Amino acid sequence: MVKFRILFTLILTLSSFGALASQATTSMVGTPVAWFALIIFVLAYLLVASEEVLHLRKSKPVLVAAGLIWLAIGWHAYGTGDAETVQLTFRHNLLEYSELLLFLLVAMTYINAMEERRLFDALRSWIVHKRLSYRSLFWLTGLLAFFISPIADNLTTALLMCAVVIKVAPGKKQFINLACINIVVASNAGGAFSPFGDITTLMVWQKGLVAFDQFLVLFIPSLVSFILPALIMSFFIGKGPISDISERVELKRGAKRIIALFLFTISTAVASFSLFSLPPVLGMMMGLGYLQFFGYFLRQTLASSLAKKRACAIASGDDQRLNYLGNVVPFDVFNRIAQAEWDTLLFFYGVVMCVGGLGYIGYLELVSNLLYTQWDPTYANIAVGLLSAVIDNIPVMFAVLTMQPDMALGQWLLVTLTAGIGGSLLSIGSAAGVALMGHARGSYTFVGHLRWSPVILLGYVAGIACHLWLNQHFF
Repeated sequence: MVKFRILFTLILTLSSFGALASQATTSMVGTPVAWFALIIFVLAYLLVASEEVLHLRKSKPVLVAAGLIWLAIGWHAYGTGDAETVQLTFRHNLLEYSELLLFLLVAMTYINAMEERRLFDALRSWIVHKRLSYRSLFWLTGLLAFFISPIADNLTTALLMCAVVIKVAPGKKQFINLACINIVVASNAGGAFSPFGDITTLMVWQKGLVAFDQFLVLFIPSLVSFILPALIMSFFIGKGPISDISERVELKRGAKRIIALFLFTISTAVASFSLFSLPPVLGMMMGLGYLQFFGYFLRQTLASSLAKKRACAIASGDDQRLNYLGNVVPFDVFNRIAQAEWDTLLFFYGVVMCVGGLGYIGYLELVSNLLYTQWDPTYANIAVGLLSAVIDNIPVMFAVLTMQPDMALGQWLLVTLTAGIGGSLLSIGSAAGVALMGHARGSYTFVGHLRWSPVILLGYVAGIACHLWLNQHFF
């Protein structure tokens, strides 16, 4: 169920699910507690899937479910003398979530800062000025998502592109839904051929099963899995211009420098991991410090900057600019943090802890053993992708890596591909989808995404077939 893999979850996985494997030796599967946990998990999942109908925020059911599952495990452990093990496991998962929380919080803060500095307004104005059609916007955001996600990761990229779509086409729910689906598919596909594009690719790379440059052979299969659904969906989008109204948008001071700081933050996170094997959250938190220092600089120099701009506006007789300058307020980083999607962040807590509990019980190892001892590796790896749409690819992939079945390089590339693009089949199958359900609430929904799942499945099958054909020499 951890359907939301947090891109930047980079950190969460590696150790968090390492704990799961160690506990599998004392599997609780089949006990009343195990059945209770599974039922609670399924009920919470159904409530999350019904968010559009019930108007119940998705964090609520998983927060309660996580608590109930771990209380049940604790009750069982109290009677068997394993209370200390349960406590250590819970604390371990909580530590991993805290890394995930901080990582995502920094990413969301930067996105909110860019929005506050009017970067997305400026992009919307540029698109409108170019008289692009809705279909052109659909393709533009999808392609950008596909090529940016290998660097910035699928979650951050999806949030950026979704913000642009919402700004450019406010109120157009049908278009926003299709555009968000396309962004989710593109972001997940783009992240599948880069070690830094998704948590699962990072895990495989860290294990040394696939070399850094070998991920690139998944580029064409990933591209196919994105292009085919996008091509079909694009026929259901009108060709008319987005808007007949153009607007003048002036970037707020420091907007471009915040982009540079964001890129530098990502570089710091990547470097801390690749050079020193330190969790990427270290680099992200340093990046938050960069932004805070820059915010201090903007506040300290605000008065002098306004005085210069006001003098220029008076000299040119630009009354509109004078009015705008009169409404300028200082930049505040903590206001941007407050605007983060907290429902999504809390939802991640519930998901991580639920999966941690199910892993402790032994469900994840049970599924993995079933797949790789009784099925052909190709079929098993394809099934992993399908499971990732429901359970999320992080726990499934970690279970596979824990078992480390004897597979050829082509099979490891296959499971990397399927785990990456399989999450696109459902909106709750990936961190990108979950985040966009919160960011575009009311327009992009679980049911709205589900209607296009058959089309996305075509792309999933085509991407797999492409890999089996082009990279057969790796098998």
